This record gives sequence, structure tokens and C-alpha cells, in this order.
Amino acid sequence: MAVLPAGRISGSVEYVSQPSKTWRIDPATHRLSGTCEGYDAVRQAVNIILNVERYRWQIFQSSSGMEWEGLLGKDAGFVAAELQRRATEALMMDDRVTGIENFDYNVRGQTLSASFTVTTIYGGVEAGMEVNIA
Repeated sequence: MAVLPAGRISGSVEYVSQPSKTWRIDPATHRLSGTCEGYDAVRQAVNIILNVERYRWQIFQSSSGMEWEGLLGKDAGFVAAELQRRATEALMMDDRVTGIENFDYNVRGQTLSASFTVTTIYGGVEAGMEVNIA
């Protein structure tokens, strides 16, 4: 067995994309109802990512979810900028997501509503979220 000097690695690494087939969660009943893949699977993943607090639940990988902490009750401009940054960071962890576009927000009373399009390898997924800012 040959020993390589520190910092040198031999061989190559081949990236193999994993299939996107997953369990389908029925949005009306919140129960499993078969499987889905492709566009439907990534749309479901976007919804899960945006609705799971990152680092809070052991069932999810630490890279899954979005950081919501520190947004409630903050200034609307701060929340809008942070929502866009945090959503982008969270969603880009999924290799099917290529970016976020058309980010728009609206303030009504004590609620900031944001909407945007998540660009994926399967097409655009419309998404949105709300934060209490007062």
C-alpha cells in the first residue's frame, strides 16, 4: 500500500445524481398518498424547506429547513431582506433548485407577505411566506 504525502488524494470522485422520487404528502389530509417525482417532488420539497425551522428538529438534516428565528417583530425592510437571503440559502441546499426570482413583498398591518418563484431544473415553483413584524 502506497502512502501519499499529506494533502494529496489520488483517484477521482464521480457525482451521481439521485432520483427525486419521494413519498407524496396530500396537502388536504397531511397524510402519505403514494409517491411523486420530478416537478411534484421538488414543489413538495420547497414547501417543506420553507416550513421547517433549521437546526430545530433531529429528524431533518442540519442543512434542511430555513432559519426563521430573529425575524418576528423586526422592521419590515430588515425582514424582507433577510427573508430573501435566508430563503435563497435554504432552498439552494437542494440540488434541483437553481435560484429564486421575482421576489416581492407587501406589508399589511402587522404582517409582511413575501412571494417569489423558485427556479428548479423542472420549472418554476411559486412560493410565499408571511411574518408578523409588530
